[in-house]
Amino acid sequence: MSQDGNSKSFKPARRRIAGGPGSGPPGMHMTEKPRDFKGTLGKLFRMMLAYRVQLAFVLVFAVGGAAFSIVSPRIMGSATTEIFNGLMSKLQGGGEGGIDFGKVGSILINVLLLYAASSLLMYVQGWIMSGLTQRTAYDLRKSLSDKLHHLPMRFFDKYTNGEILSRVTNDVDTLAMNMNQVMTQFVTATATVLGTLYMMLSINGWMTLVALATLPLTMFGAMGVMRRSQKYFQQQQEYLGHVNGQVEEVFGGHQIVKAFNAEGEVVARFDEDNDRLAESARKSQFLSGLMMPIAMMIGNIGYVLVSIFGGILAARGAIAVGDIQAFVQYVRQFNQPITQLAQAFNMIQAMLAAAERVFDLLDEPEESQTVENPVSIEGLAGEVAFDHIRFGYVPEKTIINDFSADIKPGMRVAIVGPTGAGKTTIVKLLMRFYDVDSGAICVDSHDLRAFNRSELRDLFGMVLQDTWLFSGSIMENIRYGKLTATDEEVMQAAAVADVDHFVRTLPEGYQMELNEESSNISQGQKQLLTIARALLANPKILILDEATSSVDTRTEMRIQNAMHRLTQGRTSFIIAHRLSTIRNADLILVMRDGDIVEQGTHEGLLERDGFYAELYQSQFAH
Repeated sequence: MSQDGNSKSFKPARRRIAGGPGSGPPGMHMTEKPRDFKGTLGKLFRMMLAYRVQLAFVLVFAVGGAAFSIVSPRIMGSATTEIFNGLMSKLQGGGEGGIDFGKVGSILINVLLLYAASSLLMYVQGWIMSGLTQRTAYDLRKSLSDKLHHLPMRFFDKYTNGEILSRVTNDVDTLAMNMNQVMTQFVTATATVLGTLYMMLSINGWMTLVALATLPLTMFGAMGVMRRSQKYFQQQQEYLGHVNGQVEEVFGGHQIVKAFNAEGEVVARFDEDNDRLAESARKSQFLSGLMMPIAMMIGNIGYVLVSIFGGILAARGAIAVGDIQAFVQYVRQFNQPITQLAQAFNMIQAMLAAAERVFDLLDEPEESQTVENPVSIEGLAGEVAFDHIRFGYVPEKTIINDFSADIKPGMRVAIVGPTGAGKTTIVKLLMRFYDVDSGAICVDSHDLRAFNRSELRDLFGMVLQDTWLFSGSIMENIRYGKLTATDEEVMQAAAVADVDHFVRTLPEGYQMELNEESSNISQGQKQLLTIARALLANPKILILDEATSSVDTRTEMRIQNAMHRLTQGRTSFIIAHRLSTIRNADLILVMRDGDIVEQGTHEGLLERDGFYAELYQSQFAH
């Protein structure tokens, strides 16, 4: 099947693309909270269980690295104690005794080895965690890509392209990035806090209580800063979306901007959004930057109190001098992970909010692709019957009221009518992009719902008014209609569609690369290529939805001749506003407000002097 649709459309609304990135895809705020915290966390945990071995290594290496780092100050403190005792012994002994440098050197070497081991374990843990999060992101993108191919058209009616793209890219990236930091910080910080608290208690319980007295101040200060900065981080992400979206839409539609002399308005709107982004970023960065100075100030108060209290205990002989040094280091180690845990909780909120949006997409109900005992498409003649079908995109608004028609194999059927009459909707129902609310559409007396969707769509070749070509060679774009086609088959289809001549005049012929927007060929040439693509598919039923509306009269005549050759012996549906293009149709269905109001041949409908005659005469009135 060959399907040509426009994946990007420029629909100005206040000279903006409706639903585009500039409208700010929801859910991309750094601190947005998930609706179902526990449920989303559970889904994320179950997903990561696929890498349970790597997670176990991460846990072991993180705890091991933290343990080596925690033990080191206590051992280093023994070196300080050895030096202090040696000096005191020398002073009290009148010059005898002294420092045992061999013992001190042995202690320092052990400390150096412990710190080296801690760094190595932390490095390995970070390497494993980075790989794990990227594999998780890879799995999610793969699952999302597969999911999007199995979702019904109703889903794409409900969400904008920017919203879907945001979930596949930004949300997955946010999830992976925060997961990497959260897992590392949470495990390491938790192990460090518990281990440090144990070591502090093992040195002296009273000094531990003094150190813990400053902990509430640190936590309250950090939480207060986060609460105040949260709204500015939200605004920063929102305005960043506006700025990015405006840049994308303006450069994508720069011809429209210039045609309407809207440069001044575009620049003014960009300056407005950019100023808001800069202001929110300044406030968010300033407030979040206060967290570390506040924590350091309160921590320094704790160091002073610990030093004073430790000095008193050392003077009384209740604690060794080296233990005071170790304790001060432990106080520093204890305060830092507390701040990290507060920051990690904020990142967890962002991570789970992004994960929830991804899981919402993955949980969307899929379109049923297969049925029990499906009807085979082999040997079908192409007879189509519409039996009193009724349909609406939403239940409360019916588009097709009572549509009935019998199409014999090989007939060229034109569907005409004013805008909004339901012409394109009929084609979507025929392709089974949607199912009818009541009635039935049959091919060779078989209900469409009795076919597997993928096999059913192999019956059709479809060309739309809005062309869709991808970045690649002209040969590859035509071959998209039949991926197994040879170069000769591609060129033969191009010749039938009157494409071969103009392609051979291009610099590299069939190997010429089309750019992302296919702007290096004309609109009429793009339409001819999509028609050649449909010809290559060699369908039994052909659908042309305003296929010639974007080409000039001379090209239209060439296309009509090619289509006449193609439609011989093949059922064809032609939707056209130019009524002059469907004079030779075997049957013309005239639609109005979702119903067939007239049907017949061109001459017969004109003789009837009804609605079709009115439409026809309105196009040729002078």
